[in-house]
Amino acid sequence: MTHARGRGNPGKTKERPAGHRPASAPRAAPRDGGRLGLADREGFLAWVFLLPSVVYIVALVGVPFLLAIAFAFSDVTTGDPSYDFVGFRNFTSIFDDDVFWRSLVNTLIFTVASMALIVVFGKVLANILVADFRGKWFVRLLVLLPWTTPVALSSISWLWMLDSIYSPIDWTLREAGALETNMHWLGRPTLAMISVILVHVWRLTPLAAIIVMAGLVAIPKDIDEAARIDGAGFWRRMFEVTIPLTMPVIAVAALFGAIVTFTDMTVVYILTRGGPTDSTQVLASWAYFRGIEGGDVGQGAAIALFLFPLLLAGVIAILRAVRRLEVLS
Repeated sequence: MTHARGRGNPGKTKERPAGHRPASAPRAAPRDGGRLGLADREGFLAWVFLLPSVVYIVALVGVPFLLAIAFAFSDVTTGDPSYDFVGFRNFTSIFDDDVFWRSLVNTLIFTVASMALIVVFGKVLANILVADFRGKWFVRLLVLLPWTTPVALSSISWLWMLDSIYSPIDWTLREAGALETNMHWLGRPTLAMISVILVHVWRLTPLAAIIVMAGLVAIPKDIDEAARIDGAGFWRRMFEVTIPLTMPVIAVAALFGAIVTFTDMTVVYILTRGGPTDSTQVLASWAYFRGIEGGDVGQGAAIALFLFPLLLAGVIAILRAVRRLEVLS
């Protein structure tokens, strides 16, 4: 037995170095002559999964955008759909319209005021939602209701609540002794704008709260505990720890809210239809009234197209701010 082993392994056997692993067996060649199946091609699958999104964006965003550009330089109306190129005549007409400039100012006021309140209330609501208390899941469900409820249905509910005669808000305030007569929320220019802004804030605050809550949950607990050990109180931790770390997320919430607010006309259309005396008219609603109800498709498209450069400038500014905040944090 000893001689047999010696003959089989003459001399000293070489020791394998530490960490040495035997070479893995060669992979089996793909079937069908070395070609991968379609289900195994990552590039093909990537395009297959992206195709529905691309079709959706092209059909519902790209095509209408190109049509708006074409109609803005034409004299197309609902009564005469024939296309005739008129150059910048529609833009000249809307720039000479006082309602257009008032709608532009109202749009800026509506967007800036709404976003400021949405960010503040969203941050406060997010702090409540991340707190640990009994029944927090039920509270989170209630918080999401304004965002999940169809905007037309919720706006009609607010139209009743702000009614000049049957408003339950006015009745409650009269019973409490805070009012003598009805407020006429939607019948006075200033009150109408405030009402539209508050209803829009009520609708979008849950979305901002969910986005900010995701940022709050992502903050490492060690940072908050270290601040507590250093003796920092609630407000100091809020302004020196929480807000700086969640500022990029807050900016993203503001971006989404600004896009929705700047292009939204549902609340204005249902509550006031731009009144009284165009005091709540915004560019989106004025484009609808001018192009669809008024029948001048060319001018309506020109007004709607004017939203694009303003919205693009706002989005670029917010994205640059997000990048700077990410670098600082």
